[in-house]
Amino acid sequence: MCLIVADLIGQGHKRQGADQAMKAFRLDELEAERAANEGAYLQFLREQNMSVGLYALDAGDQDPQKPHNQDEVYFVVSGRAAITVGLETTQVARGSVIYVPAGVAHKFHHITEDLRVLVVFSPPER
Repeated sequence: MCLIVADLIGQGHKRQGADQAMKAFRLDELEAERAANEGAYLQFLREQNMSVGLYALDAGDQDPQKPHNQDEVYFVVSGRAAITVGLETTQVARGSVIYVPAGVAHKFHHITEDLRVLVVFSPPER
C-alpha cells in the first residue's frame, strides 16, 4: 500500500514559501524502518500544520499513550482492537478512522490482531 501526500493541487494553487514537492511513502517501508528503530511510533512526515506517523501495537500489547496537546486522527491500516476516547469505547479494524480531540485521554486495548495505525497530528506533534 502506498500513501501519497501532495502539497500542490492544481497549477494555480501555491502556498507562499511552502515546499511544493509531492512526498510519497510505502507502508511496508515505513513499517520496516519503524521495526528497525525498535519503537512503536515512527514520525515520517512533519509540516507546518501537521505531522504524520505510523503507530504499531502487537496483539496483547498495552498502549502507553498519554493525552496529547494536538488533535489527532487515527486511520487503522491493519489489525483489530478496541479504543477508548474519554468515556466512549468502540471496536476498530482495517479502515476505521477515529478523531481524538487535544487533551482527551485515549488508549487502544484488547488488541487481538497486530495493529498498524496512521496517526495525523494537527498542529504537528512536538
